Amino acid sequence: MTALEIIPYPHPTLRHKSKSIKRVDKELKNVIREMFELMYDARGIGLAANQVDLPLRVFVINTTGDPDQKDEERVFINPVIDSPKGKSEAEEGCLSLPGILGMVARPAQIHVSAYDLSGNTVDFVADGLLARVIQHEYDHILGVLFIDRLSESARRQLDQELEAFVLDMDNLRATGKFLDDEKIGQRLAVIESKYC
Repeated sequence: MTALEIIPYPHPTLRHKSKSIKRVDKELKNVIREMFELMYDARGIGLAANQVDLPLRVFVINTTGDPDQKDEERVFINPVIDSPKGKSEAEEGCLSLPGILGMVARPAQIHVSAYDLSGNTVDFVADGLLARVIQHEYDHILGVLFIDRLSESARRQLDQELEAFVLDMDNLRATGKFLDDEKIGQRLAVIESKYC
């Protein structure tokens, strides 16, 4: 795989529903390490594979955002979320939508199960910030963005900023920075055939 970068809205991979990973090799482990590095460089606390143009059910989280706190790093491969409880509303942003913020209501508590990089089962109940970040990144691997969860009026208030992202993407495509949708789809299919 080529060097990773965080792709901006409205790149089509952000809307791609990721497939389950069936094999973890050295290359994928390197990708996950690079995802952490990109996340820290962008001052984030979570990053999903879709956001680096990969159609895989994996995301990384460190709620401290501190690269020196390695013990806080979490990798979620093929995650499943269930048993939502309560309701919590808080402001969210996204590394693929820099500068855009909005209030998002989510369950206050969830149960999550996944695999880590060593193939061990990760199974626990999360609440607070960790639960919110897990749900935000889980949405990403389903092709859902936090702006999809905003109220209609809040979303309308962002129309101008979101349109600016669309225009930027059009310009990037015109200069050859990003492939057209068909070629992106073909590239994603090749990656899926290797890992899914």
